[in-house]
Formats: sequence, C-alpha cells, structure tokens
Amino acid sequence: MYNVIAVAAPTLEQKLDLLGEQAQYDVSAPGASRTQTRDTASFPGCPIGGLEHCIYPAAAGGRCLPVLKVLMTNACRNNCAYCATRAGADVPRAGFRPEELARAFIEMETRGLVQGIFLSSAMPSEPDGAQALIVDTATILRRRYGYRGYMHLKILPGASDAAIEETVRLADRVSVNLEAPSAHRLARIAPDKNFASGLLGTLEKAVAQAAAAGIPSGVTSQYVAGAAGESDLELLGTSFDLYRRLRLRRVYYSAFRPVEGTPLENLPPTPEIREQRLYQADFLMRQYGFTVGELVFGHDGNLPVDRDPKLAWAAAHPEFFPVEINTAAREELLRVPGLGPVAVQRISAARRKGRFTDRRQLAALGVQVARAAPFITIGGRRADVPSGQLSILFSD
Repeated sequence: MYNVIAVAAPTLEQKLDLLGEQAQYDVSAPGASRTQTRDTASFPGCPIGGLEHCIYPAAAGGRCLPVLKVLMTNACRNNCAYCATRAGADVPRAGFRPEELARAFIEMETRGLVQGIFLSSAMPSEPDGAQALIVDTATILRRRYGYRGYMHLKILPGASDAAIEETVRLADRVSVNLEAPSAHRLARIAPDKNFASGLLGTLEKAVAQAAAAGIPSGVTSQYVAGAAGESDLELLGTSFDLYRRLRLRRVYYSAFRPVEGTPLENLPPTPEIREQRLYQADFLMRQYGFTVGELVFGHDGNLPVDRDPKLAWAAAHPEFFPVEINTAAREELLRVPGLGPVAVQRISAARRKGRFTDRRQLAALGVQVARAAPFITIGGRRADVPSGQLSILFSD
C-alpha cells in the first residue's frame, strides 16, 4: 500500500498544481525541458490557479500545442526507485474524479488556454481500475462535451485488451512507457513491473489496436534515460527494434533527474547533452534511413558527446564522400551533414529544373552550406571549405 500524508481535502487548484507537476516526467515533446511550462500570468483572466505546473508543450501532427498534462491520481502501488510518487514515498496524495477533471479542462479549452489534453495516472489498484479513470474522463469529454480536439491517453502496464481498445477508440495518440530497454535494466529501477508481459506486451497490444483503429498520431513510448545504468546502444537498439518490428511512431528519452527521498536520490543526473544526442540518433533511424548498427558508439556503448551522431558517422566514413549535389541519390544526400529531409526534397525538386553551379543556390534553398561543404561537390568541384576544416572533421 502507498504511504499517505493526511491533509485537508485538496481544492481543484491544489490538485492541478500537485498532479500537473508530477505529470512532468511523461515527456510530450522531444527534448522539451521540464521547466518549459506556461504560468498563469500568460493567460489573463484565467480563473483557475495552478496552471504553471500543468500546461506543457506537446508534439502533435508536426505542431507543438499547449496541452493540459496531468495525472488522474498520484496514489500508486508500485515502488519504482526513481519516482517521486512511488508507494513508499511520504507525499500528499490526491486524485481527480472524471467529471471534475473533464469540466476543468473544457473551461480551459473554451478560454483558449489549452489545445489538447494528455492524461496519465499512477496505479493505485489493478491496471483496469486505474485505466478506467482515464477512459471515463475521455468519454465524458468526447460524448458529454463534444470535444473533438487532441487527446493523448496513457495506457497503463497490464491493461486488458478491452481496456486498451476503449482507450484507443477515444484517443488521437496513446503511449505505453517501457522505462528501460530490457528486463534486466527495468529490474534495477522498477522491480514491481514485468518487462515482457506488463510493459512490452501492453505496448504491442496498443500498437495492434491503434493500427486497426487508425488513430491519427499513433503510439509512442518513453525511457528514463540513465536511471538503470544502460548504455545509449541498449536504448537505441531497443528503439530500432520497435520502429522496425512494431512501426512505433516514436520513442522519447527522458533524462533521469534524481528525486530527494527516492532510492536513486544520490545518482547523478543524466547530462542534457546525452539526451540531445539520443534524440539526434533516434531521428537518424526514423527519418534518414540509418540502422542502429551504423551509428558510432564509444567503447562504453555511448554516443560521442563532442559531435552529433550524423557528423560522427560522416567522420568515420571518409570513403563515402564527397557526393555530387547534382547527381547523388536521395539516400546519399541524407548522409551529408547539414542536409535534412526537407533540404533534400528541395534539392531534388530544383534539380528537375536545372543544375547547381555554386553554393549560393544551395543557400537559397535553406541548406546549411557551411556544414555540408566539406562533404559535397558542385558540378565536380569542391565547395569552398575553410583551411584545415577537413582535417579536423576526419581526425580521430
């Protein structure tokens, strides 16, 4: 049973403050700082306090929306070693009734404070009981209030097929957090959870249900990066398998931050640069056609921190360069530092109208010419590269 601190019945504002702040560990936008919240002062005339801890940016359909992100309850039966709301923690406990939270959200949405909702929950009881709180709130929003906007719903580990189906039917996006890349690593930070059946099994079911329902924003997952002693190779290896095997929409990497009073309070926080490199490498796998085996890792299985993963690959493969900007295939261009999918698409479209003759034409398309120059030729000639830059790029 979870520890409870006796307090007077919390108000709506107090619940939003507490359960919004504790929802911060569910990442909703890649690389978004947990301090990137909106405070109440940003919303003149708002009658509801506590918003500084419950409105977060969320990536949705290529846009970043302000969403109400909140836990249904922070009462939890699990004892995850990194978690502020773990069963053994002496923290105030609170929870929303579905009608209460739905009404509060609609008021915020009507006033233009939010453009979506992200509902998650701790697990005070068996999975379907906790999942029902999320489903009931979403049902009230969809049916009673006629809300048709963005809705991201968490699916809790071990939820039944029926509970997963109900959740998927209501959502634009669903997610199941793996927390760690393997059963071995999960056991170090969440001993009450089963990786194969509880986490990965639930994720697989959610993906199948979401594919059948065709939900717009798909299924995502998340790790607590750095909490379990895992390497970047372990994290990205599992992500690559999820992308290849399940067609998962994306994985989020939440840099571990120690919480006072937890078993991991003395573990150092995961550096922000590590989180950034994980997102960059993940993007290479999802958007650039890289496999995890092509990424460059150190002897410890971690990505280099002194250069981004694409530049690290380019430096390790001088035989691949230079590529000719006028004739290279899309797959070759995507390997060039400074060229992303949008730039490559623009280059391909421009080539149908004529040849490139100098770097100014590339710059006009938004290409980061300074980054790309060491790796390309334009009409058979090297682009201007500052003296010594090539030796720096391709040095050990």
